[in-house]
Amino acid sequence: MSKWPNRTRPNKTAKIPYAYKESEDDPLVLVPDQWKVDFVEKAMDHLEEGNSSRKVTAWLVSKTGDTLSHQGLNLIWKRFRGKGTENPSKRLKEMDKTRRKNKPKTLEEKKIAAAKRKQTDAKRRLTMAKKSLKELSPKEQLATSGLDFDVVEQQKQQQDVIFAPNKGPQTEFLAASEREVLYGGAAGGGKSFGLLADPMRYFNNPNFNGLILRRSTDELRELIWKSQELYPRAFKGAKWAEKKSQWSFPSGAKLWLTYLDRDQDVLRYQGQSFSYIAVDELTQYPSSFCWDYLRSRLRTTDPTLPIFMRATTNPGGIGMGWVKRTFIDPAPANTKFVAKDQESGKDLVYPEGHDRAGEPLFYRRFIPARLSDNPYLMEGGQYEANLLSLPEMQRRQLLDGDWSVTDGAAFSEWRHKDHVIEPYDIPTDWMRFRSCDYGYSSFSSVHWFAVDPNYDTLICYRELYVSKHTGRDLAKAVLEAEGAERIQYGVLDSSCWHNRGQLGPSIAEEMISQGCRWRPSDRTNGARIAGKNRLHELLKVNEDTGLAGIQFFNTCRQVIADFPLIPSDPKGGDDIDPRTSQQRHTYDSIRYAAMSRPKAFSPFDMGMGVPQQVWRPADAIFGY
Repeated sequence: MSKWPNRTRPNKTAKIPYAYKESEDDPLVLVPDQWKVDFVEKAMDHLEEGNSSRKVTAWLVSKTGDTLSHQGLNLIWKRFRGKGTENPSKRLKEMDKTRRKNKPKTLEEKKIAAAKRKQTDAKRRLTMAKKSLKELSPKEQLATSGLDFDVVEQQKQQQDVIFAPNKGPQTEFLAASEREVLYGGAAGGGKSFGLLADPMRYFNNPNFNGLILRRSTDELRELIWKSQELYPRAFKGAKWAEKKSQWSFPSGAKLWLTYLDRDQDVLRYQGQSFSYIAVDELTQYPSSFCWDYLRSRLRTTDPTLPIFMRATTNPGGIGMGWVKRTFIDPAPANTKFVAKDQESGKDLVYPEGHDRAGEPLFYRRFIPARLSDNPYLMEGGQYEANLLSLPEMQRRQLLDGDWSVTDGAAFSEWRHKDHVIEPYDIPTDWMRFRSCDYGYSSFSSVHWFAVDPNYDTLICYRELYVSKHTGRDLAKAVLEAEGAERIQYGVLDSSCWHNRGQLGPSIAEEMISQGCRWRPSDRTNGARIAGKNRLHELLKVNEDTGLAGIQFFNTCRQVIADFPLIPSDPKGGDDIDPRTSQQRHTYDSIRYAAMSRPKAFSPFDMGMGVPQQVWRPADAIFGY
């Protein structure tokens, strides 16, 4: 047995070495704790026999009750049985000889050894991070061959869970793989906390450089407070620099929490690169300029590090329009879609001549949030009561997460849950017709309707929204969309029949000549106001059936985007705002359809109700 000498320490608070204790006479003098020394000596004997240092250390800890790492036990072993001691270890001598023999000698071998050390260090950091975020697995059963491990018992250690996402949208947000994702909707859905948790998976990557933004520094303060509660617990050694407004992590990863107030502020990030960019409350920005510019800062040279842009927001705010067009209108909620150009509405794809020509540049997704997704705020019902007390428009935005609500909307009856439905196969015996408002420089808006004979509900099941189409071009597009469908009639803007001094055919005549038949819409005095009143009536929900008089398939994205935003007359008139241009084509087409007196075929028509494809000339003289 080795002789354990007394030791000293500089002060009373200094750490006491393993298997030592304070002297009764002088606290600065440390003497061997003999009963622990005996176990340490047995542990060194087990190491001498060739047993694993990790398993022997676990056995020693179970005996003494004091924690010790396997590296610490190896240092004690070398101290008392290494070269030059009274009882040198043969195994240590053999291990030292083998180490010198395997030591890299050439430059290439040294480079490989250095790379392996880096790989080992990275694995160790990853393991430590996983342990800090997940429940520790039960300890490995120790081997007892040749060892006295009779007192070792397998134990489970449960670590405090630092963050667990709420089931539903918050979990979907953290798992989303699309390049750009908006997590938006009702207040209290856990959006901001999800935004802080989302980049945590990359904090062990030294190449990670993230950016989280708010409109002002004051608004950013709450996010900083929440991050100070979360990050230091999850990543030991994480440091917050107040002046830089930046988190630094042991791996070298960085996360910058700062502000972006005006469009000019984007120049603060010029020349910088980020692998993760997030904006909290995106609708506070009046235009998409900042969001688009930040996309140019999204890059990384690390092939293992993905690049993402994330945003959270509630409906409403000065920038609701462009955010809605970018994330809400192109596709139903929770649906992956190809990113679209805001001005043209076309998919963003690689140009011709590129290796990936025609492929999407990237994808987007909208994930809706509701208060009910957050069980912590729902508990007790106090926060819900606060939201219920708000005026109707704010209540629908903040409690229901309703993106169809706008100030001064002409049709306040619009409810997404009542007027937007999942597509289904329209029965062949339902009466179908179409409506159209024509435009060349702006847009032509065409809608197809079916009449449900059970409730006389108008079902808009298809739309066509195109520009720069002549009458003939539009007619071909309409007929191509219809295929072999039986369309009973079509109602078209009556101005398409107007003769403006030309000798040739009108727009309507051009379309009819292609086999696309129409009849003129009502343009008499009062037709616009009567049409708006009719739409108000159709938007109502019947108390008996629970159905609205008009419904739209969720594939009719332009209608769903435009209809809730149609503004009322600011002067208090009964029509919509006459200055409206963006939603006018959609509105007029729907209004023509509502005023065309559509009627379902009666089941008592004795089989005569199914429409027949009968050609009728639009002009009895010329035959077209």
